[in-house]
Amino acid sequence: MRFAIRAYQPEDFQTLWEIDQSCFPPGISYSQFELKSYIGRGSSFTIVAEEEQDRTVAEPGEVGGAKIVGFLVGERTPKGRGHIITIDVRERGRRHGIGSALLQVAEGKFEAARCSAVRLETAVDNVGALSFYKRHGYNVVRTVPRYYSNAIDALLLEKKLRS
Repeated sequence: MRFAIRAYQPEDFQTLWEIDQSCFPPGISYSQFELKSYIGRGSSFTIVAEEEQDRTVAEPGEVGGAKIVGFLVGERTPKGRGHIITIDVRERGRRHGIGSALLQVAEGKFEAARCSAVRLETAVDNVGALSFYKRHGYNVVRTVPRYYSNAIDALLLEKKLRS
């Protein structure tokens, strides 16, 4: 699958929210209000992965003939760390390097912002995500009890950056 990474555009929102709903169960997925709030923070950025299409007619969920297959929301914290709020990739887009590309672009943005490290949370039972992050150099810092609204614990992971 060929794809490109670009900056978020407001017309992407509904598609991003639908992707989030498909990637995470209730209690972990975000409400529209929550996702809008995270995307709209002054310290945050959102990047989008689009599948490159050889079509000229767009289908629902497509912008300019390219279908959104994933996205990442990140922010720089007041303590000078990067924080990945969410990274979501449609099921059909997984195993094509989309998540890795989104993560690499985000880490570059954090390094440019002089962040010393990047942190993120994942549910303790999300084995696929934990494996993905470990492959990318993230290590478990601690467990956060009842982090999610469905009372599931989270693992706090961190990766040191070169800055």
